[in-house]
Formats: sequence, structure tokens, C-alpha cells
Amino acid sequence: MGLLQIINKPFKGIKIKEVLMLLGVYVLLSFFYKIILQLNRRGIKDWKVENDVWYNSGQWFIDGGLQHIIMFVISCIVWVLIFRVFRKLKLWQRLLLHIITLPLFVWFAQQGYYHLCDFLNMNHLMGSGQVWDIFIPTLVYLVQFSLLHAYEYYVVNQQKLQLEIELKNNALKSELSALKAQLNPHFLYNVFNTINASVPPEMEQTREMIAGLSDLFRYQLKASKEDEVTLGEELDFVKQYLDLEKLRFENRLEIKITVCDSLLSKKIPPMILQPLVENSVKHGISPLVEGGKIEIEITEEGGKLIFEISDTGLGIQNKTGIFEKGVGLGNTQSRLQKTHQTSIELMDNLPRGLRLRFSI
Repeated sequence: MGLLQIINKPFKGIKIKEVLMLLGVYVLLSFFYKIILQLNRRGIKDWKVENDVWYNSGQWFIDGGLQHIIMFVISCIVWVLIFRVFRKLKLWQRLLLHIITLPLFVWFAQQGYYHLCDFLNMNHLMGSGQVWDIFIPTLVYLVQFSLLHAYEYYVVNQQKLQLEIELKNNALKSELSALKAQLNPHFLYNVFNTINASVPPEMEQTREMIAGLSDLFRYQLKASKEDEVTLGEELDFVKQYLDLEKLRFENRLEIKITVCDSLLSKKIPPMILQPLVENSVKHGISPLVEGGKIEIEITEEGGKLIFEISDTGLGIQNKTGIFEKGVGLGNTQSRLQKTHQTSIELMDNLPRGLRLRFSI
């Protein structure tokens, strides 16, 4: 692993290079502090002048280096707490946390440092000069965390811009793909109608299958032109697909759809359910001699539509890499993540089978 990869590797959600940058700031602050002490040594208990005071690392440690090390360590802890542990809180709530962390930071920077100096038999500010060990850590805390909040805003904003660019690129690709795909479904739709008209009346089941398949292509043509359809339209499309599958499976396929009529007018992305249902039929039910059952349940909770698709098929043992293998699952997962910031959950459907769950 190269040096750049190491420093860019995150620890607790914070990159090592970010920690090194903060450490560099504290090293510079400690040397500025050392210069100030050289210019004004009043208030220093038992101060001793040494000829190599500017080059002696031990003298730097005594002249405030230890205090800045303490402030750096406490800063990293507060950084992790506010920007990682409590990152899901609202901004004003995280800002209120500073009311607690600021006094703790100042206490460790002053009293914690003083106790450690006394233990190590080191010098520190005395008398009225101790006020500087309150003022300086407070100023350092306010400046550094103001910059960290600004840095976080910049990073989040850059991520949003990157996501917008990706969405625009995907939208352009989807538009071009839709334009290319429109001809094929439209052509097949007309061909199916021509074939259906030529089928003898006594082959009614064949006529129904061709008509059903024609309706599937007609919906696909509509889906390529629109960003949203009603839940009722999507379910009608899924039912038509399952009706065709039932002609193949006969009694081996059982279907149950549960949804309130009040939800049928809700808008959802087109072609979002069918690939998942097809996955259950193809990989779950089809390999079983006895067949199985597919259930689709759609509810509303907290202003979101909750979709659950379960089957009594073979199930999936390894659920980690399934989205990379299955085209239908992978594409649907990608669409949900990019357009609705949600993901498909995969669960075992006891006693056997698979359950998929997502929300919009």
C-alpha cells in the first residue's frame, strides 16, 4: 500500500491526512506560543534560560509543546464525537454540543496540563498569567471547530455537486437509451397485434397470451417516456406479467397482492417492481418442482410507500454480492439509490424463500 493510500485511508470516518493536517496546525501553534514566551517570560515559575533554547526539542516540550499535544488529542476526540458519532443530528443540535465540549477542552488544556506538569516537575504559568491558558485554548477551540464545520460544509456540498453531475449524466444516458429502445417495443407491439389478428379464433389462449405480451410492450414503451407512473398502473403491469407466468406454471405458482385502494394513485418510478418479481419467479420459484407462492404487500408509513416482495422459493445464501450478479436486482438497486436515496433490503422469508423490502 502506497503512502498516498495510507494517508487517504479513513479511520473512524476521518482520513489520516486530515488528522496530520490538524497535527501540523498544532505544531505551528506550539512554536508561535514558544516565541511569545521568549518575548515575555513574566509569570513563568523558575524559568531558566538555555543557550540552545531555539533548537532543543526538550525545551519545546516544556515551553508548551505538552499542552498543545493535550489540546490536539482532545480536539481529535471532539472531532470524532461531533462530526462522526453525532453526524446524523441536525446542525444546530451539534453546535449545542460545543457548550459541553468547549469547557471540557479548556479544562484539560489548563488544569489537566497543570496537574501533569506538577507530576512531571515541569514549569507552567502562575498567578494572573494563568488566564492565558484559558483564553488561548478557548480561542483555538472556536477557530479550529469553526474551520472544521466550514470544511464539512464544503465536503458535503462537493458530494452533492458530484451526485448531481452523476444524476444528469445518468439522465442523459437514460434518455438516449430510451430513444434507442422506443423503436424496438413500438415495432414489436405492432407486430404482436398483427400476429394476434391472424391467430384462429379456436386458439383463444394463444390469442390472450399474445395480447398480454403486447400490453407488456405497450407499458414498456410508456415507461421509457415518463419518469413516474401511478402505483395502480405499475401493479397492472406486474399482474399482466404474472398472468403470463401462470399460464406456464399453472397451479405451481400462487400469487397474492395486498395494497389499499387509496395508494393506487401514488406516483412511483416505472418498471420498479417487475424486475424484482421476475427475480423471485426465475430464481426462487422456477427451480422447484412443487412451485411456490409470491406475495406483494404495499403499505404507507410515515409518508413513505413500503414495498415487500416475498417468495417461498430457494432463497439466497450469500446476500452480499447478489446485486452485482443479477441485472434486474442491480439496476433496480442503483435506480433507488440515485433517485430516492434508498436501498433494497434482503431478508430470509421463513420457513423458506426470500423477502425484499424497500421504501419510496
